[in-house]
Amino acid sequence: MTALWQRQPVGIVGLGLIGGSLGLDLRARGATVRALVHRQATADRAVERGLVTEVSTDPAVLGDCGLVVLALPLDRLLDPAPALLDALPAAAVITDVGSVKAPVLQAWTRLLGPGRARCFVASHPMAGTAQAGVEAGVAGLFQGRPWVATPAEDTDPSALAAVAELAGAVGADWLTCDAADHDRAVALISHLPVLVSAALLQAADRGGKAMGHAPEPPGRAGEAPGRADAAGPGGRDSAGPELARLVRSLASSGFADTTRVGGGNPELGTLMARCNREALLAALVQYRRALVDLEHLVAGEAWPELQASLAEAQRLRPEFL
Repeated sequence: MTALWQRQPVGIVGLGLIGGSLGLDLRARGATVRALVHRQATADRAVERGLVTEVSTDPAVLGDCGLVVLALPLDRLLDPAPALLDALPAAAVITDVGSVKAPVLQAWTRLLGPGRARCFVASHPMAGTAQAGVEAGVAGLFQGRPWVATPAEDTDPSALAAVAELAGAVGADWLTCDAADHDRAVALISHLPVLVSAALLQAADRGGKAMGHAPEPPGRAGEAPGRADAAGPGGRDSAGPELARLVRSLASSGFADTTRVGGGNPELGTLMARCNREALLAALVQYRRALVDLEHLVAGEAWPELQASLAEAQRLRPEFL
């Protein structure tokens, strides 16, 4: 049987990174894509970029869509506009792409009510970049990446199958799990890295400034402390700014790789933390323990043990990629 995304138009609410990328991929596969956006400027640019077949700021654009994808920020996903709810086609399968699942599943089960909620499939494509907005959408974003669904006990199997077919159409690897388990997992491998990456950026910035202002030795009799150093080339007064600049100049691909997500959308990072707070706090506890263990190895000059710890990390990495 022909997949739902091929038989009827696909509606996408929001054309940021995920919504825009999905639109590009579906259009490339011959689907009719109708999008709802908040601003006319976004609609105009979406047409220019070829993200959609039709786009509007009027929710009526979703009218005859058989499948609607809610590609909204978490706050708007958890508290959607009444006009959006009213415009959702009664027979449509509805899915979302939010990075936290338990609160979303709970909210939309309540919003849609008994019966209608069976056609809601909470899902999350595990793909992204540091970009946002209508310019962020790229073709092939989902290829080979996980797309996980967290169905409720009474989710309609045909609705689940329709979203699985959508994920498969854009090359994603489909899997399902419990919503709470999803949230605990992404706290460790998605939300925690955002905060760790941000902390690394802040540590490099603050460390460059602090290390350049180490205490100076006392001056000779009759001299103000540090005066001779300050007067000479490369004196202490300039060490802080110079080291801070050097830290930035020497940052290369390794630093870029480990700080990419921390330099991304701060609103998205805050929403993830707010909506998955308990699981993220538990993940931070695990990270703090690991960091303290490494600190003790370095402080104690336990080099064989440090090498063994790093070898274990080397062994583990392929299992996560």
